[in-house]
Amino acid sequence: MSTSAAKLSISTPVVTMFPGVSADWEIDATIEDVAKIAEAADRLGYHHLTCSEHIALPAGEQGRRGTRYWDPLATFGYLAARTQRIRLATNVLVLGYHHPLEIAKRYGTLDKVSNGRLILGVGVGSLREEFELIGAPFEDRGPRGDDALRALRVALSAPEPTYRGEYYSFGGMVVDPCAVQEHVPIWVGGRTLRSLRRAVTLADGWTPFSVSLEQARKWLSRFELPPGFEVVLGAPGRLDPLDEPDRARHLIGEAIEYGATTVGVTLAHTSLQHYLDNLQALADL
Repeated sequence: MSTSAAKLSISTPVVTMFPGVSADWEIDATIEDVAKIAEAADRLGYHHLTCSEHIALPAGEQGRRGTRYWDPLATFGYLAARTQRIRLATNVLVLGYHHPLEIAKRYGTLDKVSNGRLILGVGVGSLREEFELIGAPFEDRGPRGDDALRALRVALSAPEPTYRGEYYSFGGMVVDPCAVQEHVPIWVGGRTLRSLRRAVTLADGWTPFSVSLEQARKWLSRFELPPGFEVVLGAPGRLDPLDEPDRARHLIGEAIEYGATTVGVTLAHTSLQHYLDNLQALADL
């Protein structure tokens, strides 16, 4: 099974911790540990690393979502200074928590700081309690998110954007700095067919979560994907390329066969050094 077409990305440890997936060493890990991972992934040619967004989660969600979510803007701002090539992907930023011009300003600044390495991964969100906490509308988050996507496409790389939409309208306002990329990649996350439809019609890629490879392929077959459209699928399970290189190669190849243009990998690890060793071993494959 060929993996020659694969771009590989990492689900960054430490910055997000999921029950049953994260390792004990991550609990007390530091930004320096994260930077060492980012520097190694950068040197080894990985396509992007990730950081997710949650403001605050109900304590009752600990067993399902975990509770640790480092802020992506602060995290990526630091990692941008420690890396050169690897791209920085929000996975995902919740559209309903921000005005589009707020995103254009804050993440446009990140794009400038990182010399054009931003990938804006976005989603419409699903945690009602978090929406209510910050006073954001929940029931219409789908159409509101669609309008935000249209507004962002206009605003991300324009110093004086103009947009008129159902939920958002602006003009005569200067956003400086804005993104340095002429076309910032926008990827849509989610776990529904609707998220894929939103991605195909309004964005540049789809980065689903909690969607099996088989389900992803079935959904992808219903659309004619635009040229250059990115599909980011996770290799199933945790990869251990040091001890199980053939299995790691097979699972990455499987994700590609099911439609991935970029394969997100979660590595087995019991320490920072073990993670770095597996990162190297996977690149060597």
